[in-house]
Amino acid sequence: MKKHSFIESTIISTLSIIFIKILGMIYVIPFYAIVGVQGSILYAYAYNIYGLFLEIATAGIPNAIGKIINEFNTLNKQEAKIRAFKIGKRLLLFIAVTSFLIMFIFAPELAKMILGNLKGGTTIEQVAFVIRAVSFSLLLFPFLSVTRGFFLGHKIVYVSSFSQVIEQIVRVAFILGGSYIALRVLNLDLTHAVGIAVFSAFVGGAFSLLYVITKLHKNKEEFNLKEEYKKKDNISNKEIIKKIFIYAIPTVIISIAFSIYNNVDMILILRTMNHLGFEASEVEFISTAISTWAPKISIIITSIGLGMAPGLVAAMVEAHTLKNYEEVNRKFNKALEITILITIPMCVGISLLSSSIWTIFYGYNDFHQIGSLILMVCIFSPLFSNLYTICNFTLQSVNKFKMVYVSALTGILVNALLDVPLMLLLSKIGLPPYWGATLATILGFSVTVIIATKVLKKEFGFKYKGILKMLGKTLIPLILMIISVIVLKLLIPINVGNRMSSIIYVGIISLVGAIIYFLVTYKMGLIDQVLGEDFLDKLKNKFKLNKRVKES
Repeated sequence: MKKHSFIESTIISTLSIIFIKILGMIYVIPFYAIVGVQGSILYAYAYNIYGLFLEIATAGIPNAIGKIINEFNTLNKQEAKIRAFKIGKRLLLFIAVTSFLIMFIFAPELAKMILGNLKGGTTIEQVAFVIRAVSFSLLLFPFLSVTRGFFLGHKIVYVSSFSQVIEQIVRVAFILGGSYIALRVLNLDLTHAVGIAVFSAFVGGAFSLLYVITKLHKNKEEFNLKEEYKKKDNISNKEIIKKIFIYAIPTVIISIAFSIYNNVDMILILRTMNHLGFEASEVEFISTAISTWAPKISIIITSIGLGMAPGLVAAMVEAHTLKNYEEVNRKFNKALEITILITIPMCVGISLLSSSIWTIFYGYNDFHQIGSLILMVCIFSPLFSNLYTICNFTLQSVNKFKMVYVSALTGILVNALLDVPLMLLLSKIGLPPYWGATLATILGFSVTVIIATKVLKKEFGFKYKGILKMLGKTLIPLILMIISVIVLKLLIPINVGNRMSSIIYVGIISLVGAIIYFLVTYKMGLIDQVLGEDFLDKLKNKFKLNKRVKES
């Protein structure tokens, strides 16, 4: 099987992430139309709690197995490599079965924990049913993840990436097909339709697992899986298990902490909105719109940080190894500058057009105004999430793991402590109280970024003057873009209740706004400053070369 260089690996994984994220963003349009607001609320409840248990069942261990496989393979410890793979599977089997049983058996208790004393909306029985429907996926994903880790440990990236693509395509097809057939053909109730939709995680995982297992069996000899090792390598099972936990703990702590907070955040929003006198249907819509449906629209923004991470980490690790901290600082600043240059105008544009964009994704209904107001503010959260991602990976690259935990957990604590007070404060001053939850999230991410940048400055002498200057310069094209969007909104008529009208409206205004923003940034030299002086020349030359090839 073909092993991949770092550049090839980055390209493959980035393209896979982008495809998966775009598909994950687009499918919500037909799905929301099929199941409606009430169905989308049930779906969000199931997936939020499932996300927590999935993190518990898989977080960190597959990546740890990948690192160990790579390490043993490099040292030609073939017997230890195969043993580590088997130990990883056994360990995850125990965790997976335990997680599944807890989620399945205690589904009513989990449902009650989510809904609390909320009356008049979704019932505990409905939520418990969809939680049980999605829980079966926990039995598959640990094995799927550890097998992906095995391939990654051998630097075979396409198997893991392609398996994720298969999983997403099958999952989305089953969500849409299953929910449509259940409601429109079999005339089942909404709860069973959503139960079938969330069961898609199991179906997608099964197809993906079948693919990786087939690949594994076809290449048994290459991976030395067929060999009978009479002599063990001088590495005990205890050492392997210790390695697994040492490598996995950083990811486990952070992933589970964030997943726990996401569920706590949803519960706090439910309780606070109920306390403030919102109707049950509004309370449930607000909590799931903030936790699930608004973030679906912002997926493309989040992908920028995820796509940038692999190359950033590799470059920083190399510079850190050579103790070239000026280069680490330069890479860090460059990553932040790219994020600022690209992400801020996207966030501002979506915020200004939030009403029409909400119509495009979720149609026009009684909750449209609330949904568009939530999106107006929620869209800025991914900007701070991307800044956090860059800071987090930079701290890991320079081996400041303790500060990764400190900054992340402090940010989560700030977020949790400010959630309810900010919602109550905004309600007092006459602003939508649900904005408080997003503001708390933004402040939480901001704290992690501040802690990380201060540590990097103190420990490695990082400087940030260039970023501040660049941020100031972006205000000019950003203000011109905002003015152009506002003027166009006043001039172009829109039927906000019509999806096609909204698509044309958003398409025209966003295109004009983007052209103005990037023309001004280009004229000001910001694109050359951030992406490099020869970046546009390379693009022009590549375009000319492609044109010549086509003509010939």
